[in-house]
Amino acid sequence: MSYKNYPMVSRVVFGRGSFSQLEDIIAPKRLSSIAPFIFLVDDVFEKNTALTSRIPLGYDDKIIFISAEEEPKTSQVDALVEEIIVTSKQRPSGIIGIGGGTVMDMAKAVAIMITNDGEAKDYQGWDLVKNPAIYHVGIPTISGTGAEVSRTTVLTGPEKKLGINSDYTPFDQVILDPELTKGVPKDQWFYTGMDCFIHCVESLKGTYLNAFSESYGEKAYELCYELFLDNNLSEEEGQDKLMMASWHGGMSIAYSQVGVAHAMSYGLGYLLGTKHGIGNCIVFDHLEEFYPEGVRVFKEMKAKHEIQLPQGLCTHLSDTEFDTMIDVALSLGPLWENALGKEWKKIMTRQKLRDLYSKM
Repeated sequence: MSYKNYPMVSRVVFGRGSFSQLEDIIAPKRLSSIAPFIFLVDDVFEKNTALTSRIPLGYDDKIIFISAEEEPKTSQVDALVEEIIVTSKQRPSGIIGIGGGTVMDMAKAVAIMITNDGEAKDYQGWDLVKNPAIYHVGIPTISGTGAEVSRTTVLTGPEKKLGINSDYTPFDQVILDPELTKGVPKDQWFYTGMDCFIHCVESLKGTYLNAFSESYGEKAYELCYELFLDNNLSEEEGQDKLMMASWHGGMSIAYSQVGVAHAMSYGLGYLLGTKHGIGNCIVFDHLEEFYPEGVRVFKEMKAKHEIQLPQGLCTHLSDTEFDTMIDVALSLGPLWENALGKEWKKIMTRQKLRDLYSKM
């Protein structure tokens, strides 16, 4: 038996207001006065001087604002890497991502591609990265995706939607400051929180489950239940706990995997550009056959928070478009094996997938 030697985030700061320590944290990592830190920041903060004025710029450092309107693309990563290399006098000292899952994934991918030849699409898959990434820091401003702790960066490429899963992907440093999640719109708060909840359900009900994954998954599930159903927390307690649920949910798949909802939402994301959190919710709403208890609780949470999911996404798709979504979903073998076991191909046929997508 051979066990995977997983990397983890080596340093993490947690606490309200901890964002103000960023300068002290990254200063020792500066390679020289001409090796800049590049801050990739969600463009929702572009006019938010309360946050941007606290970013510790020095020397040739710069902020690049990233739109999170669409899921991150390999072409976007390649363009960013080229821009950074062309405009920097020396290889950057580090990449700092400030934002949600999209920006977290962009920061991880850019840090990898600065030290690896070729295009980002060449590294979509498992353990294809050859060279360590440059120093990279994750600072989430929304909780739920687990991107701040995971060993993958999910990207939409020309042929597939798939992560760069590697030992070099995780952040070297994460700053968890719950204050930064203040003001997240309710729908987005719910969809991203449900990404965490669905991580837990898929991990806990998967064939890959072991005590390591289970301990993190159970804690994240418990926190999500407390947050989205019991709902007896103050705003600050809710922010703190959802940030930790996201962390535990991300850790729950370190020695495990996600499952049916994630595989199918990748198909939606690739073809229709459906964002990850809402895509997971749209799919999970129809997965009683695979996760009966999880879907029941999810529907309770949805009703409690008066969330209306989009309907009819797949109503007018052509056969070719259905085939594209099905191809993307079925390419994610480890997810299906975790969900359905080694004989998953006999269970999840193309027709069954089409029938499920047709409900959406």
